Amino acid sequence: MRIARIKTEKENLLQDEVDLLLIDDLIKKYKDKKGNMIPLLQGVQSTYGYIPKVAFEKLAAETSLEMSDMYGVATFYAQFRLNPVGKHIIKVCHGTACHVQNSSKITESLEEALKVVDGQTTDDRLFTLESVACLGCCSLAPVMMIGDNTFAKLTGAEAVKIVKNIRIQEQENKIVVA
Repeated sequence: MRIARIKTEKENLLQDEVDLLLIDDLIKKYKDKKGNMIPLLQGVQSTYGYIPKVAFEKLAAETSLEMSDMYGVATFYAQFRLNPVGKHIIKVCHGTACHVQNSSKITESLEEALKVVDGQTTDDRLFTLESVACLGCCSLAPVMMIGDNTFAKLTGAEAVKIVKNIRIQEQENKIVVA
């Protein structure tokens, strides 16, 4: 279940110019196939990391799919994103067990440290912070996930420390590569 959030202007500004030529082969592959909508949307998201508005427009123009139908599917399924996300998606569980164990404090601490609100991406696009309804780790509450890594029985300070360590690792990797 996706927790509803009010979109901010910052999220709307994150959409970049994208190279629509990158999805030409995808469109050719699925254009005339029955049940092509989800594979097309998945392919676009795989290419760009999200589904840009201009990609919806291109799909509508070059396939038999309606914009309203594609948008309906993309907003119904939690797997689809309509805005760019960070390299690391931080999911903070707010299910009953985590809520009782004060997961709100984790979210608040991360919002303060990252200077974003729930649902937003940091300016450097390194992190996206998301509240989720359940991560299925109730005995480990409160829990957050970053990528495939689960962090359990957290405090707000511990969550911030984990994120700071990831940021340090990312900066070290940039220095080594550059």
